[in-house]
Amino acid sequence: MPGTDFKLEIVGYDRRFDDDFARLNYEWLNTYFEVEAHDKEMLDDPYNYIIKPGGWILFAIADKQVVGTVSLIVEGDKTFELAKMAVSPTYQGLKIGKKLMLAAIEYARSVGKDHLVLESNTKLLPAINLYKSTGFKEIDPNPDTPYTRCNIRMEMEI
Repeated sequence: MPGTDFKLEIVGYDRRFDDDFARLNYEWLNTYFEVEAHDKEMLDDPYNYIIKPGGWILFAIADKQVVGTVSLIVEGDKTFELAKMAVSPTYQGLKIGKKLMLAAIEYARSVGKDHLVLESNTKLLPAINLYKSTGFKEIDPNPDTPYTRCNIRMEMEI
C-alpha cells in the first residue's frame, strides 16, 4: 500500500494507456462480475468505441504507473455516460476515485455537456456512495442496457 505522500496526476486519453484501461477494468469486472460482450468491445478497442465517437478517458497516474481510470461515453448531444471507472486495489481507499470523478465532471462541463448518467450495481456500495456524494441521483433503470449486472441507473445535472 502506498503512503499518503504519493503524487497523483490526472491526465487525458493517450493510446499508450489503452492496455492499462483494459487491465484495470478487467480486474474489477472479474473480481465482482462476469466480463460481458460489450465490455470486451470497449476495453479491447477504447479508441474506436469511446474516443472516436466523441468520448474521453481520464487516467490517474501515481508512482509512474496508471492506477485508475474513468471514461465518458457520448450518450447524447448534452449527455455523457460515466463508465468504466476503476482504481487498482493497491490504491483504493486513497480518494483516487473521487479525484477521477471530479475531473470527469469538469471535463464534461468544459466540452458543453450538462448531464451525466451512469449504470452500476448496488453490490458496489463504495462506488454508489461516491456517486451519491458527488450529486448523482437514482433514476429509472435503462431497459435497453447491454449489461446484465446493472441494477441501478443514476444521473446528475452539471
